[in-house]
Amino acid sequence: MINKNMALVFCKGFLMGIADLIPGVSGGTIAFITGIYDKLLATVAAIDKGLIKDALTFNIKNISEKVDLKFIIPLGIGILGAMLSLARLMHYLINYHPVPTWGLFLGLISASIIVIARDLKDRKSLMALTMVALGAAIGFVITQLVPVTTPTDLWFIYICGLIGITAMILPGISGSFILLILGKYEYVTGALKNPFQEGALVIIGVFALGCLTGLVSFSKVLNFFMKNFRERTMAFLVGILLGTLSKVWPWREVTKSVVIRGKTKVLSESLYFPTSFTSEDILAVMLVVIGFFFVFFLERSANRSN
Repeated sequence: MINKNMALVFCKGFLMGIADLIPGVSGGTIAFITGIYDKLLATVAAIDKGLIKDALTFNIKNISEKVDLKFIIPLGIGILGAMLSLARLMHYLINYHPVPTWGLFLGLISASIIVIARDLKDRKSLMALTMVALGAAIGFVITQLVPVTTPTDLWFIYICGLIGITAMILPGISGSFILLILGKYEYVTGALKNPFQEGALVIIGVFALGCLTGLVSFSKVLNFFMKNFRERTMAFLVGILLGTLSKVWPWREVTKSVVIRGKTKVLSESLYFPTSFTSEDILAVMLVVIGFFFVFFLERSANRSN
């Protein structure tokens, strides 16, 4: 029986799935601002060999004793549903309407920084400021990495899933952007857009296996830090969000690019703010504001439901 809470979790998962499709935006950030991050992390960290064995033998009773199925099932369906149904749309928006699309995500991430920072009890301590600075430096370096040409072998697709999901569960680090750097964003999203195309299901399956491996292993590490060093970890994540903010700035101009195998790879960009506004620029500014306040709406809704 589907109840109100399960429907709400599904919606949160759907938002996470949308975020994970966008290079520069993290599903982990959405999980945090909607109030489910700690529960998600603890649930995934509970996965072990015994649970996997129970899943393979369809031992639902044992599984339900270890994890909250009414939470993880609707969340997973929401994430996968968004990825499968909206991959084509998000690809279109980023390629043909980039300025307003990035404007929306700039608003979302800017507000997310405030929401996560407010969770810190001692924001002005030297340790917190140091962790913010460290996170910002690492986040900025990640955004400056140049996409590379990589193999399409299944072993590498597995590695991409392993690394990509690790980034996806960290608020601030975009798994899609990591895939972009590894040269496999279009390759993987192409399989998601056309899952019944020849070879697509194999790509999706191998990538999903890599994601599962990374999710199980890294979530335990992150869960340990969140339980024992929460303040420092959260300060570090705030820094990462600050450091990666430039990646979602709507107004960018390509200053250096190279064509590899018929595809243009952007090597460097310069950021600017328009002196005269087109209709898309005005829409982008409006979406920055809408995205900004939407985060606080999500946070308030999450607090009410909790």
